[in-house]
Amino acid sequence: MYVGRFAPSPTGVLHQGSLVTALASWQDARAHGGRWLLRMEDLDAPRCVPGAAEEIVQQLRVLGLNSDAPLMTQSARTPRYKAALQQLIDRGWAYPCCCSRRDIEEALARAGVSTERHAIAVYPGTCRQGLKHGQVGRAWRLNVQRVLRDLDLPEVVHWHDRRLGPQAQNVALEVGDFVLRRADGIWAYQLAVVVDDADQGVTDVVRGEDLLDNTARQIVLQRALGLSTPSYLHLPLVLGANGEKLSKQNGAKALDLNDPQVCRREAEFFLQQAGLVMGSSS
Repeated sequence: MYVGRFAPSPTGVLHQGSLVTALASWQDARAHGGRWLLRMEDLDAPRCVPGAAEEIVQQLRVLGLNSDAPLMTQSARTPRYKAALQQLIDRGWAYPCCCSRRDIEEALARAGVSTERHAIAVYPGTCRQGLKHGQVGRAWRLNVQRVLRDLDLPEVVHWHDRRLGPQAQNVALEVGDFVLRRADGIWAYQLAVVVDDADQGVTDVVRGEDLLDNTARQIVLQRALGLSTPSYLHLPLVLGANGEKLSKQNGAKALDLNDPQVCRREAEFFLQQAGLVMGSSS
């Protein structure tokens, strides 16, 4: 059975860009006769706005987008994330890391590797062989190469996006050993989303194209944890007047729900203009 989800972060209320994602995922679930679930990704407590989660639920309710199951909140799921991390540690696939962002940048600079602005800084594997005397590992990372080797998986991860077609990424070379738990103790998005999708039985993920680059990392984690991989569809981004992604960070306005049907029609028009018919298996 098709199970989809919408998973906003309560760092502010919904804007038109987030509504497009919510509506597209809801329509896709309905077109497939499936279930649509709501999950609040509230792990990064310092960035969460008090009351935003409740307001998001109310906004969706006014728009007629109601979850088919009780709301899941990541902040209540620490035991599940701890268990998943321990599973990886027990297999020798996760290791503690003491590197700060500056440490990583300096290590890459010494190696003659330049990182473009906004590009992923490929972790150089500094702590992969173990911490030196006196070092304290506050973060945890996945040993990507060891996972792939032990599971006899190809170096390049291949998957198919329902909108963008065939995709591929060499995670070890293009990302490196990525973080599972941050140095400040906050669970990393990659680990949390993989565990949550599996526990909610999600079969199909519909989300923004800005998250496309996360997919290969999540597939590696799914393999390492013995979890199934959902189908993925990445939506085109709604852009602001400055040509950048419409987001809370660049001042996107909250939805005006005085006329919720107008909001929905605008989101539907965007999807139509993008040539998307939700429910299509293309």
